[in-house]
Amino acid sequence: MTIRAVVRGVGHYLPARVVPNAEFETRLDTTDEWIRTRTGIERRHFAAEGETTSDLGAKAAEAALADAGLAAADLDAIVLATSTADLTFPAAATMVQQKIGMTNGFAFDVQAVCAGFVFALANANALIQSGQARRVLVIGAETFSRILDFEDRGTCVLFGDGAGAVVLEAAEGKGTAADRGILATDLHSDGSYRDLLYVDGGVSTTGTAGQVRMQGNQVFRHAVEKLAETAHAALDKAGLSGADVDWIVPHQANLRIIAATAQRMQVPMERVVVTVQDHGNTSAASIPLALSVGKARGQIKEGDLIVTEAIGGGLSWGAVVLRW
Repeated sequence: MTIRAVVRGVGHYLPARVVPNAEFETRLDTTDEWIRTRTGIERRHFAAEGETTSDLGAKAAEAALADAGLAAADLDAIVLATSTADLTFPAAATMVQQKIGMTNGFAFDVQAVCAGFVFALANANALIQSGQARRVLVIGAETFSRILDFEDRGTCVLFGDGAGAVVLEAAEGKGTAADRGILATDLHSDGSYRDLLYVDGGVSTTGTAGQVRMQGNQVFRHAVEKLAETAHAALDKAGLSGADVDWIVPHQANLRIIAATAQRMQVPMERVVVTVQDHGNTSAASIPLALSVGKARGQIKEGDLIVTEAIGGGLSWGAVVLRW
């Protein structure tokens, strides 16, 4: 018998304010066509004044619990991936815990930037496999609009706010690739690439939140190479290949990166869930958002084999193979 972490529910939340590309034309040397051509992004959502990351996370959590037919009291743990927590401490996960009325168990944050949800899934999977928890709510939530330099057209047009969540539950499997649940994970980081993508502030340096800085061309090169490699590594661990994949649900950063990675994996774009045009790059929220949207569209169905992969500042990157 093998214990698997199986997805029981999924949900998402997007702030009400929609920001089309045209809104940037009034204050930056850019155009809707320039942004679409280079990124595939058409619009994104920005949180309202006073709307926090934990607010977004709580709403996504409630949607995932409803989809699973569960209540907050049924959970043992919350793992929340974010780089834009409400406060320096406590963890935003504990704020979500309070907002959804969960009075038992434990909650903590994971910080791996855009790869955060992949790292959070791996942590939640380990909690379930070790017997520390039976049901874990895994959330990706971000308010990246709060750390953008709106004078920098190379970064501010890329990001958006939002949240997505999945409920994982322990279930017995046969230990084969036919099992439902998380089948394999593959995680990496390399701090020598820190300066390619970072925020120029922090508690022990400037004492400020700082703003996003990025060397776009270098990040693109590393992304295409490392995302395909980590996806293949995770599939190898599960005893599977690209031919077995029903859906790639990638980090939604840039349509060209998504397409290039799919090509390297020899998976057609018809089997890739794409939401970047509507959400922009929501960092740790992008994969759970895409999972939720993919299910709502009728793309993702029970029994489908899914590969999620992401890369973010650090650099940190990884992949998860799961059967829905």
